[in-house]
Amino acid sequence: MRVLICEDSVLLREGIVRLLADAGHEVVAALADTDRLDESVIETNPDLCILDVRLPPTFTDEGIRAALRIRATTPDLPILVLSQYVEERYASELIAAQGGALGYLLKDRVADITDFLESVDRIAQGATVLDPEVVAQLLSRQTKNSRMAQLTDRERQVLSLLAEGKSNQAIAAVLFLSEASIEKHITAIFQKLGLEADEHGNRRVLAALAHIEITGS
Repeated sequence: MRVLICEDSVLLREGIVRLLADAGHEVVAALADTDRLDESVIETNPDLCILDVRLPPTFTDEGIRAALRIRATTPDLPILVLSQYVEERYASELIAAQGGALGYLLKDRVADITDFLESVDRIAQGATVLDPEVVAQLLSRQTKNSRMAQLTDRERQVLSLLAEGKSNQAIAAVLFLSEASIEKHITAIFQKLGLEADEHGNRRVLAALAHIEITGS
């Protein structure tokens, strides 16, 4: 896999470069800011772009704005955004934007090498992967929403794990249920939230999008 990284912290940037290289991936560019990011995306044609939320010069939302630009110009390019803290507004903007696969993880997750590399692989393959802390905060704000109120506690658990990007098999393992039971819960969730499969059948992405849309309602 060809990966472009934009991260201002030298230690974290070089650490991610090393992790990816050791896992057999090729880092085609490792940038400290967004000055040449757009050009680098065009020149290197990466399979995945990893961005920090806060980048020079203001360290506010440069990374998010860059990600949204990439979404507009290269909509199919998978993007993984790294953040020091849970920033719901930024996550909402990204997930609501039309485009390809997306990841939003806290930087602490990089320390769990196996899990981080698995997330990188899943995002590159088309999954939407949200950090559990992001999902927890989004769900905590939805208690008054009429559609969410229809969900049982178990269905909320399943939806939360769906938004994290977990497969049916992984959800079944976490909840100690059969995959058949998980499929039934997922069917009920989509019915209650009024979600329909898109032309590619990517209902998991729709479920993740529903989290953001519901919290904004």
